[in-house]
Amino acid sequence: MQIGNVILDTGERQGDVVPTTIEQDFQTYQALAERVPETVGVLELQFGEYTEDFAACNGYRVDLSGETPKLVFSYPDPNQPPEAPPVYQRSLSEQIAEVRAENLTIMEAIAELYEMIVGGDGA
Repeated sequence: MQIGNVILDTGERQGDVVPTTIEQDFQTYQALAERVPETVGVLELQFGEYTEDFAACNGYRVDLSGETPKLVFSYPDPNQPPEAPPVYQRSLSEQIAEVRAENLTIMEAIAELYEMIVGGDGA
């Protein structure tokens, strides 16, 4: 997995916020002004996207290995010593959504098997 370091996190903007262009951001933020724009990727998130993941994580980066760059997170692990290197993974919210979808598929399969076994008459 190729990992991209986060150069700047502008945080969630709310209220009367005037949207800015990427070019304006390179002029406004020192961390970006020091860089060549063509060498920097930008991820723009929707308001509230990954809120719980950001609250629970102890680090995040950008996974550059796929077709589309995606955020990956590290989460505190009480079983690991504090000096252990972080382990980056898909967001917990994505993992939970996947498990819920798999659970629904399994429950539907069980219901179909039950119907086949009892013959659909409930007796």
